[in-house]
Amino acid sequence: MIKLKLCICLLSFVFMLLFSVFTLFMGVNLLFNSMTIFLEWELISINSTSFVMTLLIDWMSMIFISVVTLISSMVILYSKMYMSNELNINRFIYLILLFVLSMVFVIMSPNLISILLGWDGLGLVSYCLVIYYQNSKSYNSGMLTVLMNRVGDVMILMGIVWMLNFGGWNYIYLVDFMISDNNILIVSSLVILAAMTKSAQIPFSSWLPAAMAAPTPISALVHSSTLVTAGVYLLIRFSFVLNSLFIMKILLLISGLTMLMAGISALMEYDLKKIIALSTLSQLGLMMMILSLGLSDLAFFHLLTHAFFKALLFMCAGCMIHYMSDVQDIRNMGGLMKSSPLVSLMLNVSNLALCGFPFMAGFYSKDLILEMFLMMNFNLLVFLLFFVSTGLTVSYTLRLLYYSMFYDFSMYSNVSISEDYIMLGSMMSLMILSVVGGSSLSWFIFSSPSMIYLSFHMKMMVMYVIFLGGLFIYFIIKLVFKFHNYLIKFYKLVMFMNYMWFFSSLSVYGLNYTFMQIGFKSLKVLDFGWFEFGVGQGIYSNLKKFSLINQIVQFNFLKLFLMIFVIYILISIFLMILL
Repeated sequence: MIKLKLCICLLSFVFMLLFSVFTLFMGVNLLFNSMTIFLEWELISINSTSFVMTLLIDWMSMIFISVVTLISSMVILYSKMYMSNELNINRFIYLILLFVLSMVFVIMSPNLISILLGWDGLGLVSYCLVIYYQNSKSYNSGMLTVLMNRVGDVMILMGIVWMLNFGGWNYIYLVDFMISDNNILIVSSLVILAAMTKSAQIPFSSWLPAAMAAPTPISALVHSSTLVTAGVYLLIRFSFVLNSLFIMKILLLISGLTMLMAGISALMEYDLKKIIALSTLSQLGLMMMILSLGLSDLAFFHLLTHAFFKALLFMCAGCMIHYMSDVQDIRNMGGLMKSSPLVSLMLNVSNLALCGFPFMAGFYSKDLILEMFLMMNFNLLVFLLFFVSTGLTVSYTLRLLYYSMFYDFSMYSNVSISEDYIMLGSMMSLMILSVVGGSSLSWFIFSSPSMIYLSFHMKMMVMYVIFLGGLFIYFIIKLVFKFHNYLIKFYKLVMFMNYMWFFSSLSVYGLNYTFMQIGFKSLKVLDFGWFEFGVGQGIYSNLKKFSLINQIVQFNFLKLFLMIFVIYILISIFLMILL
């Protein structure tokens, strides 16, 4: 049985890795030859109506599938040891494979109906993965995740219905017609709302930290290249009709606020996995912002580079939690630099890439995004949202490193820390990609250089922001230790920042409370009140009483008939007096 489990893990790993290499070479070939392949498969034809399955194979879809399958293969290899004590490891691997298959459907579909197939599959399988550890917390998190993603599914369904006006659902074929049509605003709004739910933008942000109830390998897959990136990828595919619309300016503001909210919340958080989840939320906000500015290629570039270092970051977090006897509070960590040097090295590399440190993977995309933004003509609010959020990324990253690496070891003395080489092997490949992936992808995607003309200080703005973010967290940590008792007075402000500006409470408790109160009152007044008396048991008891009275009448007692006769005479006399 154990050999069978290992065999399924290894076969899945090898298949994913080989498929990743194949799709990478295919994507590079399509990119250099400027080719796009359409595959159409006619499922059924009735009279003049044909149901056709269409697949879009171009450089973007192939390179993205390559990244998804590569990270999936590393996650499967990592899970082999991380989930080694799990009895149902085969079920876990099958769920991962289903998850990747759903994502491939989303990536390769130029058709809204087949996109819905993968889109709904992502939501369903993510629910199964979030409730994998069966307890009340996982169940609540899973319900929040699946119900909030259902909002996006409904938007896609409404978009499918509305696209009947264009005569088909293959949006790639309808580019010229859709741009010139007045109804495009409605379809675009539905697509943007669907993408906002899947990519957890305000006000749909609360499900993303809640999804941390899933096993850590799943978090590495979900938060790097699959579930949360589906919304961004959908907007990249629809960018040809979205760029000229006013609604993109609203998306710019919402995504900027999401970046800011996630950065501030991560500064206040002590749960290791939630800090990394909030950093994912911040990066998704950055991708949405750059998409709303019309730079879809740049958003796709950052999507790929972010996938490498975010998957590595979650894997490092999983190792740290594994070593610390399943403790996730960063205040109980510390001194990991001495006890597990290789994990510390990889954590540092992924964190530096996240911050946009020069010549790491994140630098090539984030620096280019910020420089292209500086070339545009936008107001001070958008400028501050961009750069303050980037500075906050550095701040919460350095805070995490301080507590986990340089802080004193605060765990029990009997905790033994030992590094596993299979887990380290899967992480090592992602560490290499976190260093060289950005430059390699930039050579592929941007074969001709972009013209960026900035003054010296604007060119160095990214470096200034990184330095100020580090300086800010240094003073914050000093103040927290020095004025801890005084800061307790501002606990309401701290709670506001820590609980994602209360969006998590508003989207769950705030929406449910009114309906729960109405339900409770209806239960009390109707179900246990008038309905109980007049319907159901009430009908039964009343009919029973009437039948008993009728039965008594049917006994033909002389006394009873005489009494009824007397009552009849009295009523008649009374009515005669009244009249």
